[in-house]
Amino acid sequence: MSELTLASNPEDATALQTAEAHHARLAGELAGRVKMLLTAVDRDPSAAEKIHTGLMAFCDRSLLPHVAAEEAALYPAARRIPEARLLVEGLIGEHRCLTTLVGALRAAPGPADAAADARALQVLFEEHLAKENGLVLPLLAMTPDVPLAELLATMHHQLANESTTGEPRDRRREEGHDMNEQQTEESGGCGGVCGCGGGQEDDEPQLDVRDVPHAIRHATVFGALDAVPSGTAMVLVAPHDPLPLLAQIEQRSPGLFSVEYLERGPEAWRLRLSHR
Repeated sequence: MSELTLASNPEDATALQTAEAHHARLAGELAGRVKMLLTAVDRDPSAAEKIHTGLMAFCDRSLLPHVAAEEAALYPAARRIPEARLLVEGLIGEHRCLTTLVGALRAAPGPADAAADARALQVLFEEHLAKENGLVLPLLAMTPDVPLAELLATMHHQLANESTTGEPRDRRREEGHDMNEQQTEESGGCGGVCGCGGGQEDDEPQLDVRDVPHAIRHATVFGALDAVPSGTAMVLVAPHDPLPLLAQIEQRSPGLFSVEYLERGPEAWRLRLSHR
């Protein structure tokens, strides 16, 4: 069943889709940062320190403010729906667990000590978002007297006004792509592809999107790419040649990423995306 069928009006249907895309970007960036931390812990302690610092900055800049904004803007409306009341109480409990895990990451004496908590944070956050995407947001969208689009606009206005100090990021990406990735045109093009192979991918974080729903696949990749520092790379595994995605990456961040094919099907396409 499509979001349009579930929602009580077209505005809420669009809001539902863009909220899922925003969730995908958050989950993608967290997954990318955690993967890079786990990869670096055993290989490069100095790099692991920087990745750990970047992970904490992401939590302070994006994850924790998102949690707070949900409780302020979305959850009160969901609590008024009888079918959602107990679910929301459980999700608030998960927010407390997420906050505790972030605190454990902050208190960790080093990246190796933070690795287990980082992975636990990723797993819990992904499960938490799945409940919101599959249960809370559809319930809100289906309820005629709940203006989901307005609630989400209020939530993200709050996030924009109360953003915390974090790592420097491309301002164009910070200001418009979090909630509007679904609106990017999927045109052709390669985004700067070269055709040679390479042998370094075993030491690089890998993002396999073959099991990610198509509707949020690109947003997940964008989120993970936001976690790739300059001078490093990420290996992308896709179910087909991702030419539209590569064109979007180039449109979004012109000249920022070079692309190198490592495998060209038939079951998987593997590409190294290097942050120049």
